Amino acid sequence: MTTSTDHGLSKFHRLLVEQLRHEFTASQQYIALAAWFDSRDLPQLARVFYYQSLEERDHAMMILRFLIDSDVPATIPATDEIRNEFDTPRDLVALALRQERAVTDQFHLLAKTARDENDYTGEQFLQWFLKEQTEEVAKMSTLLAVMDRANGNMFDVESFVARDMPDTSGGESDAPATAGPATS
Repeated sequence: MTTSTDHGLSKFHRLLVEQLRHEFTASQQYIALAAWFDSRDLPQLARVFYYQSLEERDHAMMILRFLIDSDVPATIPATDEIRNEFDTPRDLVALALRQERAVTDQFHLLAKTARDENDYTGEQFLQWFLKEQTEEVAKMSTLLAVMDRANGNMFDVESFVARDMPDTSGGESDAPATAGPATS
């Protein structure tokens, strides 16, 4: 957001509007990772990252719904630059883990800021995201460890993903509502 459009917003609301960009960027980055795996005939890894893209899009839409319901003006931002070129499959998962850790830090800052500003509704809204980020970091940490143990054998990685990372679409009943329809 520009300075003129965020005039009068609390720091928490400015950070939340900024988080929209982070979530949409994460969604686009995950599409790039999925397409990389898909184009190399690694359908299980592609599936995981296509699904991750949809999750990140829904996270952005949850934030958008919260902003709309809170009467906070929110313009839809452009995404940051997306990386498309990688040397090894491990590079993609390492990027995903770094991205999830960065998003976790962003949500911690949001929660701290909401608490510091006595925005109890905002703080409560973020609890689901904090729990979700713990799961996302764990998932990407596990996937990276499996890739390292597979030592380049992508058949083993694909087998692990098919067996131990099933499609979990269907949403969670305690997830915040999205603006518009959710993917699950």
